[in-house]
Amino acid sequence: MKYFPIFLSVQNRRILVSGGGAAAIAKLRLLLKTEARITVFATRPAPEISAWADTGRLILAQRGLARADLKDAALLYAADEDAAQDARIAAMGAEAGVPTNIVDNLDGSSFLTPAIVDRDPVTIAIGTEGAAPVLARSIKAGLEERLPQTLGILARAAKAFRPLAERLAPGRVRRAFWAEYYDYSGPKALNATGEAALPDALNALLSRHMSAPTPVGRVDLVGAGPGDPDLLTLKARKALDAADVVIHDRLVTPEILELARREATIIEAGKTGFGPAMQQDDINALMIEHARVGAHVVRLKSGDPAVFGRLDEELDALTAAGIDWQIVPGITAASAAVAQIGQSFTKRQRNSSVRLLTGHDVAGFAEHDWRALARAGEVAAIYMGKRSARFVQGRLLMHGADPATPVTVVENASRPDSRLRAVTLADLPASLDGVDGPAVLLLGLAPRAAQPATATAHPKELAL
Repeated sequence: MKYFPIFLSVQNRRILVSGGGAAAIAKLRLLLKTEARITVFATRPAPEISAWADTGRLILAQRGLARADLKDAALLYAADEDAAQDARIAAMGAEAGVPTNIVDNLDGSSFLTPAIVDRDPVTIAIGTEGAAPVLARSIKAGLEERLPQTLGILARAAKAFRPLAERLAPGRVRRAFWAEYYDYSGPKALNATGEAALPDALNALLSRHMSAPTPVGRVDLVGAGPGDPDLLTLKARKALDAADVVIHDRLVTPEILELARREATIIEAGKTGFGPAMQQDDINALMIEHARVGAHVVRLKSGDPAVFGRLDEELDALTAAGIDWQIVPGITAASAAVAQIGQSFTKRQRNSSVRLLTGHDVAGFAEHDWRALARAGEVAAIYMGKRSARFVQGRLLMHGADPATPVTVVENASRPDSRLRAVTLADLPASLDGVDGPAVLLLGLAPRAAQPATATAHPKELAL
């Protein structure tokens, strides 16, 4: 993040604009929405600027900006539309320590003005660090369509009511109160009888929430998917947005954790294959501890919680403790991996079943039906298969598998740093050198665009 977004207090502070043409007008249309004291310096101001000055909306100085004018200024805009003059104004601002923006000059500016969705006092600022202004405008247009014009009215009434709402317990109780106000009670009162009805609606809502029993905690066991935030389900997103506590595995990506509420407590549970890990009993105890004090807990698991996620152990612990729970499925890594290579797990006249195996428990591999899996056309997805690759290879070859059976190694499925390696069963163990991220081995499948593999072929790696 090159530019840090902030909301700067400009009430009764001076904002200076040098320039009187189209560039200045464009900035002034936005600045005039603030409570700042705006002064424009222009020898030949446009009629629109003169009209604003005549009505007292800004001060117009029909001369050039001088160094003495910069005293106590909050912001400075260089909008003379002349490169040399704008550079001179910016140099004056830098010397005086005043943040300066040169209109349409990213490199010469010390701050940027974002695209803004205005529902005063609700303001949404959209910035792209100057890289994609068209994208910023597109995002702004989408938000303008979604946010009702009455949102500002609701927010102003809520702001005045906040001291009374502090009587509610913080956290989940208070959030439920405000959520009901913004989603239902507030809009209903506003639509029925107008803004004057909002204080009574807030008081009635507060009385009802004050008399409601203390909420009971709960646990959502949520699938975070393979890593791409766009593959997270809507229900998972809603759970993260509502959670007081998020207990997550190490494989959950930072981009997905960013979707949790800023106020939520984030706890890493540290479950990774063969590495240091928090004990399962400790994870169970954490969920129960937070839920018992009324927290909404999200147990966030990479992929799908029901696939190699020790889900039953956690459900048994929650049930024994009398904690309410629900399961929110996620896209498992194998599904993302097979989609990434352009294949399907099942295919008519090839296979009508697919196996999901975990390489984490090598001892359990002896119980698999290796003879059936070694048959031509069989398909399997092996999770955490790096350590067990030689064991898998030996078992399959021992039971008659063709050494040329295709195997695709998908590392970091669905993520920007994902890599594919199209190999064969014969060279499987050696082909995993350099694979550091979580990997799924797709037995019996090759990438759709890849040439048919042979037993003597070198591993084919594709960086995505």
